Amino acid sequence: MENIKNIILKAVPEAIIADDKQILTVTVDKDSLHHLAKTLRYNAELPFDYLAMLTGVDRGETLGVNYLLTSSKDLTKEVVLETSTADREKPLLYSVTDLWETAHYNEREVYAMLGIRFINNPDMRRFFLNSDWRGFPLRKDYDADPVLNPVDVESKEIVDIAPRIVETPQGLKEETSEIFEKDDYVINVGPQHPSTHGVMHFRMALDGEIVKKIDVHSGYIHRGIEKLSEKLTYPQILHFTDRLDYLSASINRHTLCMCVEKAAQIEIPERAQYIRTIMDELNRIDSHLIGWGSMCMDLGATTAFIYGIREREHILQIFEKTSGGRLIVNYNVVGGVMFDIYNDFQKDVKAFVIYMREKLDEYHRLFTGNVIAIGRMEGLGILSKEDAITYGVTGPAGRGSGFSCDVRKYHPYALYDKVEFKEIIRSECDAYARYKNRLDEIEESLHIIEQLIDNIPDGDFQAKTKAIIKLPEGEFYQRAEAGRGEFGVFIESRGDKFPYRLKFRSPSMAAVSVMPLICKGEKLSDFISIGGSMDYVIPDIDR
Repeated sequence: MENIKNIILKAVPEAIIADDKQILTVTVDKDSLHHLAKTLRYNAELPFDYLAMLTGVDRGETLGVNYLLTSSKDLTKEVVLETSTADREKPLLYSVTDLWETAHYNEREVYAMLGIRFINNPDMRRFFLNSDWRGFPLRKDYDADPVLNPVDVESKEIVDIAPRIVETPQGLKEETSEIFEKDDYVINVGPQHPSTHGVMHFRMALDGEIVKKIDVHSGYIHRGIEKLSEKLTYPQILHFTDRLDYLSASINRHTLCMCVEKAAQIEIPERAQYIRTIMDELNRIDSHLIGWGSMCMDLGATTAFIYGIREREHILQIFEKTSGGRLIVNYNVVGGVMFDIYNDFQKDVKAFVIYMREKLDEYHRLFTGNVIAIGRMEGLGILSKEDAITYGVTGPAGRGSGFSCDVRKYHPYALYDKVEFKEIIRSECDAYARYKNRLDEIEESLHIIEQLIDNIPDGDFQAKTKAIIKLPEGEFYQRAEAGRGEFGVFIESRGDKFPYRLKFRSPSMAAVSVMPLICKGEKLSDFISIGGSMDYVIPDIDR
């Protein structure tokens, strides 16, 4: 990374570089941030074209943002940019939406939660919260008194006007823009609609049957998980992760455990690593079965959904025997796993591997080659590799566009550096490629499980940890490959038993943010199949 340091200092000589942290961290003045970000984004040798995480932080006297950058050419290379403003009354930072499209909704989230507005962001409406919400929940001085923010049960008209701050030769200028054109025919898809896969609200302008524009609304189930976590100990926070992307519950929880363990330098027993990896891959199969079945049902194939649920039940029975949980597995803990595996665990898992392979062949005979199904997926919802990267779309959806982004390959954790598996990548960039990726990834998960299931070593399933876990001061990141792509955890610790700031990186948020792009010009009926191919889970977005 010496070359990267030289590039940074050449672009911004006054930048402060800290290479003693987990990731190379660069602190710059708010007026220099955009220039440095642009320099890294378009660096010829190693462009940092993937913005993995954008995190707003109340640092006390200042309000700031952390940008975790990496390169699609080499995902092992990472840089964190940090900037802040001392103006807490009217905090302003420069937007990076012109560099990374994924910044759009993330900056709107930072505005809703911390009050920072971003110059040149084209739409500075609050994401998640109503426009009339009082205060900014993730600020340390936020007053949560319900008298200030009473629950309003009356429906309100949605305002189709986006405020923004633009930079002009005469200085900063506040202006507004209309979301839709005056004569647009606008319909609502969701929040009460089975094919939005949760309470997702898309407002859609149509030209006949053709999608002209989509405006995404979220915030119907916001639970304030990140805010609640600031007052809870690390073991108490674990159960929240199960309720984000509930179909990747075990993987999410594993990720938070790894972040805490890395910070606290807790060594995990080898037996626990085997169990965690096997459970993660079972969880991935479980997730892909629901993703496959739901997409098929969206296209009218109810039988396929029933088949997916049938196979998933075998996994849930293994989960239940292991931990007592089914959807919410509640199994990973800091230091390992909560319980040891039951006596017939290996026998049941091996039987499932054989059974699942037979059913995969059945799925392909039932639906994959169906001429009607192909017509509803092939060539639709085109997401180019460049757009997948700039929107931060990972997982099977990103890899369906040729974006090699499997965290298990580039940042191996648990036992992923000790097993052999293929990263499933296609270049067709359409809904059909995303559909096929999930089925092929099930086969790879079965292959991973086969390599581990007969080799689980004896020993402890949980490391001994202190009764109260305190993390050292610092910033800690952990990434993992969840069912829908890269799930990330950021913890800022001030040395206490609870986090000063906790942020979850949602792969589903990126998947939803790209929907206006890949659905534009497609038919309304195809919007359903395209959404199913992205396989987003709404609580993962609306944290």
